[in-house]
Order: sequence, then structure tokens, then C-alpha cells
Amino acid sequence: MLKNIIISRTDGIGDVILTLPVAGLLKKVYPNVTIWFIGRSYTAPVIAACEHVDEFINRDNLEPMTERQQVDLLQQSLADAIVHVFPDKFIARLAKRSGIPIRIGTSHRFHHWFTCNKLVHEGRKRSPLHEAELNVRLLRPLGIQPPVSRAELVPLTGLTRPEPLEPQYEALLDPHRFNLILHPTSKGSAREWGVNNYSELIQLLPQERYKVFVSGSAEEGARLLQHPKLWQHGATNITGAMPLDQFIAFIARADGLIAASTGPLHIAAALGKVALGIYAPMRPIHPGRWCPLGPRAGFLVRDKQCQLCRHDNHCACMESITPVEVCARLEQLIVTDGK
Repeated sequence: MLKNIIISRTDGIGDVILTLPVAGLLKKVYPNVTIWFIGRSYTAPVIAACEHVDEFINRDNLEPMTERQQVDLLQQSLADAIVHVFPDKFIARLAKRSGIPIRIGTSHRFHHWFTCNKLVHEGRKRSPLHEAELNVRLLRPLGIQPPVSRAELVPLTGLTRPEPLEPQYEALLDPHRFNLILHPTSKGSAREWGVNNYSELIQLLPQERYKVFVSGSAEEGARLLQHPKLWQHGATNITGAMPLDQFIAFIARADGLIAASTGPLHIAAALGKVALGIYAPMRPIHPGRWCPLGPRAGFLVRDKQCQLCRHDNHCACMESITPVEVCARLEQLIVTDGK
């Protein structure tokens, strides 16, 4: 019987969100198991908000330690198994040195052939499966079969314990309107829809029905302030205004969010909010792989195969999705939600 299992995912916020169903599935099969999660400092608030994760190991704190200290820390988990969802060479080597009995990783990373003793022979780049579906398939060496449908993964995310929202941020929300967050930028992690499109969308949204917030980092906010059209219809600037744990809490108290394929989009979807993603029709960043998973989530993408933006941050196909189309899709999701 497995008593302690480590999940390692040391990349971005959206990636971590789509890995949380691994923890949920493990808890479903082994209700008494203790789940440890290795992540980064900037994803710690996301992991803390997941009901399925019991303990957190910060990779950023591990690296400066001596090798003996690293091994001691990992051995404190008494882990029976580790699942390398993200192929982190440093963590894979450390897990082997720490003597974790079952070490699972993809066979498509060369270093896993020397550090893992359970290899999953499944590629991701050309796979038709969603990222979350690919993640749970890594549990097959433990005898755990993944859910049959993508919809079955949604309730396994378990993002149910965000921090309480502080009063100064709660006061920004309007209980009589639909509180909609727009997240125009992505820190280069995804193709973007474009600030001009977001500006036009804000103009289309009736102010008596919607209170609009524009989010992003402080650095992104400084750039967004250079686009006066984005602000001339009363959008509230919350860029750089709150730490991630409070931003998660703010999303949890808001009603919906629109963004490209970014962390905040996946947070909103996992929290059960109306979450509308705008995507490029290019593999492997298309919505078939990265769409938001949630009971009120949806996406827009041009129905075509295109590779023109592979070496360019701009995607003409994505930017051609009109604000009118986005507004209509948003209304569909709200109606489906019963609001």
C-alpha cells in the first residue's frame, strides 16, 4: 500500500493547475495517501489552494542546499513513489540518490533512462490528448487507469481552498454586476489576442451589467497604461495590485475571466468560474492540448491548421477573432451558467 507519493511539476502556474488532477486521482484511489508536491516559489500559492496536496517542497529552496541536505529533505517524505510530471533533471537525479523506490517518468527524456525505474512510453508533442490527460497517464505504472473522459478530470482538480480575500480587494467587487477580469498579457508564455482587441471588447460590454478589471504583473501594467483606449470605458486596473494568493482569492470571488492560454485562465476554470480562453490554431499550443478545464470553461480558436506564427509572437489567426465573437461566446457561457 502506497502511503507517501511525490508529484514533481516545477514549471508554470497553468502547468501546475493541469497537474492537480494527478493528486486528485491518487487521493481517489488511495484515500489515506499523503501527497507531496515539488514546485517553485511562484506556484506555491496555487498548490496550497489544492485540497489534494498535503505537503509542499520548494525546489528553489532545495538547490542552494548541500547534497546531503537535499537527500535528507526528500527522505523526510518517506516517499514510496515519485511522479516526474515535468522532466526536471535535477529533481530526477535527487530522487534516485534519495532511494525513492518507485520513480516514474516519460521515456521521451534521455535522463529518465538513468534516473527512473518506471518509464511511460508516450510522447506529448504530437499527441491528440489534453495536457491533463497526459499527466494522469503517468500513473499507469502504479496500476491506476486514467479517467475515460476529459470531463471526469474536472472535479479532480480540487482547487477548493483559496485564501480569504482581504477587505480592500473585496471592496473592489460589485455585487450587482458581473465582475469580469481581462488578462491581456502572458509574459511570453502564450500567443496574445492583442490590447486593441481587449479595448474594443470593453467598449462592447454594457457598463450597467459588467464591472471590468484588467489584471497582469506590475511590469505588464506599466505597458498597458500606455494604451489609453483600454481604460477610457471605466476598466479597473488591478495589475500588480496583489500577491498571487490574493489574486487567486480575487478570481474566486469574481464571476469570470478572459485570457489567452495563461495561468490565470486555468485558475479561473479550476475555481468553477466562467473562463474563456482565446487560442492560436497551432500545435502544440492549440486548445486541444491546453484548453481550460472547468464546469464553466470555454475557448475560441480559428478552425484551421496554421504554422505561420511558429517563430513569431504574433498570431494573425488568433488576432482575427473579433471582440464581437468573444462577447457572444462570453454570453453563451454566462447563460449556460444560469446567470
